[in-house]
Amino acid sequence: MSMHDPHQLMALADSNGTTPAKEQQAAGVGILLQIMMLVLSFVLGHVLRRHKFYYLPEASASLLIGLIVGGLANISDTETSIRAWFNFHEEFFFLFLLPPIIFQSGFSLSPKPFFSNFGAIVTFAILGTFIASVVTGVLVYLGGLMYLTYRLPFVECLMFGALISATDPVTVLSIFQELGTDTNLYALVFGESVLNDAMAISLYRTMSLVRSHASSGENFFMVIVRFLETFVGSMSAGVGVGFTSALLFKYAGLDIDNLQNLECCLFVLFPYFSYMLAEGLGLSGIVSILFTGMVMKHYTYSNLSENSQRFVSAFFHLISSLAETFVFIYMGFDIAMEKHSWSHVGFIFFSIIFIGVARAANVFSCAYLVNLSRPAHRQIPVKHQKALWYSGLRGAMAFALALQSVHDLPEGHGQTIFTATTAIVVLTVLLIGGSTGTMLEALQVVGDGHESTLGETFDGNHGYMAPSYEDDEEESSGNRIKMKLKEFHKSAASFTAFDRNYLTPFFTSQNGDEAEEFDEPMSSSSRAVGSFHGHG
Repeated sequence: MSMHDPHQLMALADSNGTTPAKEQQAAGVGILLQIMMLVLSFVLGHVLRRHKFYYLPEASASLLIGLIVGGLANISDTETSIRAWFNFHEEFFFLFLLPPIIFQSGFSLSPKPFFSNFGAIVTFAILGTFIASVVTGVLVYLGGLMYLTYRLPFVECLMFGALISATDPVTVLSIFQELGTDTNLYALVFGESVLNDAMAISLYRTMSLVRSHASSGENFFMVIVRFLETFVGSMSAGVGVGFTSALLFKYAGLDIDNLQNLECCLFVLFPYFSYMLAEGLGLSGIVSILFTGMVMKHYTYSNLSENSQRFVSAFFHLISSLAETFVFIYMGFDIAMEKHSWSHVGFIFFSIIFIGVARAANVFSCAYLVNLSRPAHRQIPVKHQKALWYSGLRGAMAFALALQSVHDLPEGHGQTIFTATTAIVVLTVLLIGGSTGTMLEALQVVGDGHESTLGETFDGNHGYMAPSYEDDEEESSGNRIKMKLKEFHKSAASFTAFDRNYLTPFFTSQNGDEAEEFDEPMSSSSRAVGSFHGHG
């Protein structure tokens, strides 16, 4: 096992006669190297962006820097004590690097496009991820039976399916922003990826529990109950903490000028409180902090003073950028340093094909279901479905879960899954990430959201925003599924009204109409969408 525990390392160092001073020096050198790589990543990313070189996005550049430095460290036989500082510890990743990234995703969601596509996003993220992980698991298992790939037990195949269905379209989203794509497509990719991480972790943990309790013969129904327990429990914890923070800031009167420092300190602590609360209760911190981010942006944010609002937005953006870049460097370095079992090349090759098939099953079947419930002018166009299919990169989440599987699974099975996952992460981030710009142009998705005309070009092919029910009533077919889906859309719309009339006045210091001014749109194109909703 190449994952080192710091305490073991200390013991090892002592046995080698290394003094604490030497240890401190090694720590200094290790951290210095990490800071140098971070600086290099940011500078390189900036240069690439300025020259509009989309074939190497920032995340890919960071991953490459990590790979190169890791490779050099491997060749040059760096001291073990320095190398220890670069080992990818899942605990460090899950407790310190991931929370700011996930919170920022929830916090920076532009509420209007997100909630007007909420039904579609939930379908893709929850049902779609489930489909993708089951299809991948079943295909890998069948591949093993037919001797195409390394043979794994069925539950372990499902664990692999769950961890590899965690998408991470950081690179795709940054290119979307640069090139300006349709607001709805952005909302779908972004919303799906954010909720999908939470779903993949919950699925992985559930499968892991099933595997450890396999002897007790748990039935399928119990598995679903356990999954729902984790997901709904974590979501409730996150929403609860978010609402508590909103009430605290509303009634504590901290938005007076001289208490800004206290206001910001408290605001920054709440997300971590939510994350640790869920972890402490044995739930998923990721799901919890994500919903805390969404609730805090919607309610708590408007209870802050203006300066504090500016500060917390900048602060979370800053630490999530640092954490994100660091994760990719960290991954690159660790991939270069880890022991890999390259003996199962077939497993890697077929896994990549299976993932493509599973992603297609996920996207196209869910899009079909969503389109069933939407009137003709609001259908998700095929080119958007293709863009969604293409943007399913694998990233840090899949990598961290695969590292966990090294500990969770016996007899080198975890090692095989880990090697396959790292190969998939590197290939998707470098190849798919680099070709996204070309793909968007080929599908003619670029610049769909014409800056200010999105509101006017509404009945065109690509405007599919919140439904207008009056027109749909007469033409609703007798199809019961369609009716059910339409009812779901109606309930989403009535939730928006409930939020505006009751939740916003209760949790914030202004009424619903004023609160809308605080929703920071993600670009001027979504501002057009916002104004369209205001009149609708």
